[in-house]
Amino acid sequence: MQNYSDSNQTSEDSGRPYLDLERTDSYIIREFGSDIDPIELMWHRDDEDRVVTVLKCGKDWKFQYEDDLPIDLEPDTTIIIPRHYWHRVWKGKGKLVLKIHLD
Repeated sequence: MQNYSDSNQTSEDSGRPYLDLERTDSYIIREFGSDIDPIELMWHRDDEDRVVTVLKCGKDWKFQYEDDLPIDLEPDTTIIIPRHYWHRVWKGKGKLVLKIHLD
């Protein structure tokens, strides 16, 4: 597995609070940087069901479903997000790297 902790990739400002490090037909590796403004991590819904696995996680990052308390994120945590279900990420320290399964 690739070590994402030393990723220095940059991209043009997409207006999104993350950087896609890798994309295939079956998954996306997505990084939320340590310098992200927490205001950018807004409540949102996706148009598809999502299965997300935490690959790398700094300290105190959390995930929250609507009407639930936030849960701590740790490497190897898997989250299932139903289509159109409100959810958000809470910023911690360091980077958060996720694998978003597309199939």
